[in-house]
Amino acid sequence: MSPTSPPAAPLAPGRRRGPLDSPRLLWLTVPSLVWFAVFSVGPLVAMFVIATLEWKGLIYEPHYTGTENIRHVLGDDVFLDALRNSAVQIAVVLPVMIPLAFMLGHHLSTRPRGYRVLSVLYFSPGLISISVTGMIFYGVLSPDGGANGLLRATGLDALTHSWLADPGTALPAVIAIDLWRGIGWTAVLFASRLSSVPGEVVEAARLDGAGTFRVMWQITFPMVKDYVRTLTMLQFLWTLFTSAALVLLLTKGGPGSSSTTLSYLVYEKAFAQSDLGYSQVVGVVLLLLGVVGMLLIHRLLRDRDPGEQTR
Repeated sequence: MSPTSPPAAPLAPGRRRGPLDSPRLLWLTVPSLVWFAVFSVGPLVAMFVIATLEWKGLIYEPHYTGTENIRHVLGDDVFLDALRNSAVQIAVVLPVMIPLAFMLGHHLSTRPRGYRVLSVLYFSPGLISISVTGMIFYGVLSPDGGANGLLRATGLDALTHSWLADPGTALPAVIAIDLWRGIGWTAVLFASRLSSVPGEVVEAARLDGAGTFRVMWQITFPMVKDYVRTLTMLQFLWTLFTSAALVLLLTKGGPGSSSTTLSYLVYEKAFAQSDLGYSQVVGVVLLLLGVVGMLLIHRLLRDRDPGEQTR
């Protein structure tokens, strides 16, 4: 060893230096770090910067406006309607979808007769593209569509309705389609996780006299609570950030702003009205709501220590 070279770091007792301990291997992480900085951190920073600009698009000159866009957004009735609609959408979708999907998934995990066919049927709505889904339900919910046709055929003409053209039913229709698309897909994911629950535990609970619902909610649910938390977070983000496509295809945010959601408002302001500053302020609001929602779901569904449960 050269007299000027630093001494090698001592190894822990019983541990040999392996080929992966070389500091040179740290350079292999540089491409992934650059990729993350350019395509993840970069757009995030750009969103906050554009939120301070008055900018109509790439061919126009941007002008710095400071907090003017924030004041404009917070004082806009359309934004307040979009915020309320997104809150209603989340408040309905998650409490309905997750319990129903868990129960369907638990049923599938017991492998009833024809469970493979049921799995395919449950999973199929999630495989249909959003454009095809929009086309199907536009035909079903239009004034002369399938829903009203079925009501007329059964003599319930008084219940026929312009489902997508009425401010009172446009948003509920979008929420119902979200549930149709997501419940079965989430149920199959739950069934996959529940299949790993030890059968001995379930059998012991049944021998102790536990019924189906008690086994479901008091035995298997606590054992997969971490997975329930993960799927709830994913469904929360999916509902919050991806409702724009369905709203665009079915209602375009109307009538008025009765079905406008925050994600659709980002699209509408950026691409239809060429107001990038406004759209990115709404994007920042979406980001903050996503972070707060994730933290709240994690807190509500976290695994508590036995000491906390006895307090």
